[in-house]
Amino acid sequence: MHIPDGYLSPSTCVSFGVVMIPTWIAAARKVRNWLKSRYIPLMAIGAAFSFTIMMYNVPIPGGTTAHAVGGGLLAVVLGPWAAMICVTIALAIQALLFGDGGIWTFTANCFNMALVLPFIAYGVYRLISGESQLSAKRRWVGAAVGGYVGLNAAALCAGVELGLQPILFHTASRVPLYSPYPLSVAVPAMLFAHLILAGPIEAVVTALVVRHLQSYDADLLNVQALSAAPLPSTPVSYRKFWWALGVLIVLSPLGLLASGTAWGEWGAEELQKMLGFIPSGMQRLAGTWSHAPFGDYSLPGFESFWSSAIIYILCAIIGVGMISLLTYLFWRFQVAERKEQK
Repeated sequence: MHIPDGYLSPSTCVSFGVVMIPTWIAAARKVRNWLKSRYIPLMAIGAAFSFTIMMYNVPIPGGTTAHAVGGGLLAVVLGPWAAMICVTIALAIQALLFGDGGIWTFTANCFNMALVLPFIAYGVYRLISGESQLSAKRRWVGAAVGGYVGLNAAALCAGVELGLQPILFHTASRVPLYSPYPLSVAVPAMLFAHLILAGPIEAVVTALVVRHLQSYDADLLNVQALSAAPLPSTPVSYRKFWWALGVLIVLSPLGLLASGTAWGEWGAEELQKMLGFIPSGMQRLAGTWSHAPFGDYSLPGFESFWSSAIIYILCAIIGVGMISLLTYLFWRFQVAERKEQK
């Protein structure tokens, strides 16, 4: 679902910017109202988890790949507004440092994965869990179903966005200027990958983490309410979560085992081989951001599996470090703004 530059027209990208900019502002304000410093590490861990889990590519029949996002889990734990900020930070690092997703298409990718996914997932979760106790079975079942539905809702949006391009933007002879695949191809292709494999993985991961939180510290499933209450005397320990994130980082090269490219994320050269041409608009925008230091989570000259695995782990460490820094800076900005208002 990381739509590269060139697949969407500039006007499409600007339209998503018009939607996302006020939404980000609203999210920052809502999170500022309840977020306390003791829960900043949880937000950083959540954003880092989303970044890392997206590095675990899984093979899809037909030679493509897909991945989970973790947006549903973040919505369950932190609420959908905080989840939006976490996933946005992860997507920004992916685009800027690793060339995963475009710069022009950043707003569209955020619309799909940082807005649609967590809000749909949270809505389904709340519908199923209701007012049940935090330790109830309905909580993790609702989280699993929410994660599955949310991911596929995001995939559907991406398929529609790609599929509308050849209808809306083409030459006089009907040659597509951007994404060349119509709705009849793009929507089924996106849904197939996520309905059969990526969605179930998202559901299982979400359910397992929520189930663990129920046995470890069920109160962490209600962070917004905790933030509104007086601070308890005992601090929250996140050491176990950082260790778990470290294990995910070390095992991240498992994502290299899936060969092929995710559907709709092919480069210009790959499309040339597949279609025999490169849409002119795509060719113009595809090189918008060519400065990613670790493009495709790799470095030139490290082609063997083991050297690629080391670089992959290094990329995960750099990404998690940058995400933690940005989350901290976001919190500091919120604190400073809150003091000015007082």
